[in-house]
Amino acid sequence: MKVAIGGPLKVAFRPWVEGLENVPAEGPAILASNHLSFSDSFFLPAVLDRKVTFIAKAEYFTTPGVKGRLTAAFFKGVGQLPVDRSGARGAGEAAVQSGIDVLESGELFGIYPEGTRSPDGRLYRGKPGGLARVALATGAPVVPVAMIDTEKIQPPGQVMPKLMRPGIRIGKPLDFSRYQGMEHDRFVLRAVTDEVMYEIMKLSGQEYVDIYATAAKRRIAEAAKAEKEAAKAEKKAVES
Repeated sequence: MKVAIGGPLKVAFRPWVEGLENVPAEGPAILASNHLSFSDSFFLPAVLDRKVTFIAKAEYFTTPGVKGRLTAAFFKGVGQLPVDRSGARGAGEAAVQSGIDVLESGELFGIYPEGTRSPDGRLYRGKPGGLARVALATGAPVVPVAMIDTEKIQPPGQVMPKLMRPGIRIGKPLDFSRYQGMEHDRFVLRAVTDEVMYEIMKLSGQEYVDIYATAAKRRIAEAAKAEKEAAKAEKKAVES
């Protein structure tokens, strides 16, 4: 996949990279990145020599039929790991255990602390359940990563991607060994997550918003719905 996808991506888009030396040449490490676009999970592995494993919902790997098998093969090829979101605690526990398994194998684990793509290009509050727990349970260093301009390549509604140079800034590894064994302390989890998000903010230059991206998406959807309903009411009033 690095040849079939990574090679053409680098040739077509020519992503620039800063701080590549901050990714350990061997051994476990967590790559904690902001999340602007679906393509983030392709551009970051494309510029690294090592394999990066991200997590993805299990449905991508279990859809029946030819299309389903092709989709599963594609996601496996690009380093995506299926996570079953069913069960009492859903994807959270599965994601944590998946991350621990990857790191205990001495590999790189990629995670988006915001939990979902940014709806407007700003940086949102990190969720402490995944990143911090995996870091403290394994002792692996956390490498902050900032994706730059990837959301501009293919905005929502645009069929053909725009050929432009996205960027990737990689910060120095963060050591949280001082909190070892405290992965169940919610205040420690919050502190670790906030420290990582601060480093990502410095690298990306994004405006920081102290709410979760999922909440921001709900607000945007509700505002759009209210605006649509208001327009319909106004139109109805004019027609009557």
